[in-house]
Amino acid sequence: MTANLTTHDLLAQGVSRLAGRSESPALDAELLLAHALRQHRSRLKSHPEDVPEPAASRGYVDLIERRAQGEPLAYIVGYKHFWTLQLAVTPAVLVPRPETELLVERALSLRPQATGSVVDLGTGSGAIALALASERPQWHVTATDVSAEALAVARANAVRLALANVEFVAGSWLAPLAGRQFDLIVSNPPYIGADEPEMRTPALRHEPRGALSPGANALACLNAIIHSAPAHLEPGGWLLLEHGASQATDVARELVARGFRHVRSHRDLAGHERMTEAQRG
Repeated sequence: MTANLTTHDLLAQGVSRLAGRSESPALDAELLLAHALRQHRSRLKSHPEDVPEPAASRGYVDLIERRAQGEPLAYIVGYKHFWTLQLAVTPAVLVPRPETELLVERALSLRPQATGSVVDLGTGSGAIALALASERPQWHVTATDVSAEALAVARANAVRLALANVEFVAGSWLAPLAGRQFDLIVSNPPYIGADEPEMRTPALRHEPRGALSPGANALACLNAIIHSAPAHLEPGGWLLLEHGASQATDVARELVARGFRHVRSHRDLAGHERMTEAQRG
């Protein structure tokens, strides 16, 4: 029952329901209640005695239940913060992860020039491409994805953020970009093997399987990109790949075999070797 419950009571109810089902039950409950009431979180804290309308309270309980069943918070509220941007997300795209910001950091570091060209392969919501476009407004950013639904989400994000220096191209990895070369190629491709236990966790059950796993061979997409990248890089251009925490050695080996130099892996905030960069030889 939610009739006559204050925001304080509703938050307590939500936290209790999410305990053990979310890594951050208090934060999730706050965000969902603010979303249901169309208020800022600060209002919940400053006016805990408020009694929301019954319909809004019932809506909040429904949102809490969806979260308790494992649906990502970003899908429920419809957005996710990444870099300095707020991105719309839907179940057609992966929820952008904080560790992927490492790709953005390294791309900006490797290409400090005001002008340049970069392609983001498998852009999803557009997170990487749009973050780079926002930081380097004179760069020409290309974003590809094999999913028409994902490209629609990314395009809508670009329009909403007024980022006009991004081009969206439908297709798999570099295949639709024949004859084109870039200063940077970046990608966060699927890299979880289909049979790995991680694929069975509730946290991933709601996300698009094709964006998470390439199938039985976890390295299939990474290797495909590495194999085709040299022909699409300008001399001295860089390839930056996000990968699984245990895949850095395999990725580096493949890069060296393909003729790349200056192969380096970087650790995310959790200390995992999360991405590898390499320069065209």
